[in-house]
Amino acid sequence: MKIKEQTITLDSLRFYAYHGAEPQEAIVGAWYTVDISIRADATLAILNDNLNGTINYAKVTEIIKQQMQIRSALLEHVAGRIANALLNGFPAINSLTVKVCKQNPPVCAPCTASGFSLTVER
Repeated sequence: MKIKEQTITLDSLRFYAYHGAEPQEAIVGAWYTVDISIRADATLAILNDNLNGTINYAKVTEIIKQQMQIRSALLEHVAGRIANALLNGFPAINSLTVKVCKQNPPVCAPCTASGFSLTVER
């Protein structure tokens, strides 16, 4: 078997947080979702069924949760912090995409979510 690409994903992780540019958003808060797509070599896990050969999903989620608890004015900043924390926490990560979405954002039109997506590589 020739492996072409390996991607770990966590979709629609849900957090209540207090991000936003408006002062009221720091008081009221909102629901956010985070999607993460990680490219890393998981060949050992494929071959040996061993957690040591891949990225631990629970630890990734914990890092994201910690970053979501730190208030920021902008989703761009939140996504950047998450990306940096994951790269620092997992040397095996080659690249990743993180998407942070605010549910029901306070904009002047009906809107299900607003978001920012960031792709970085080592």
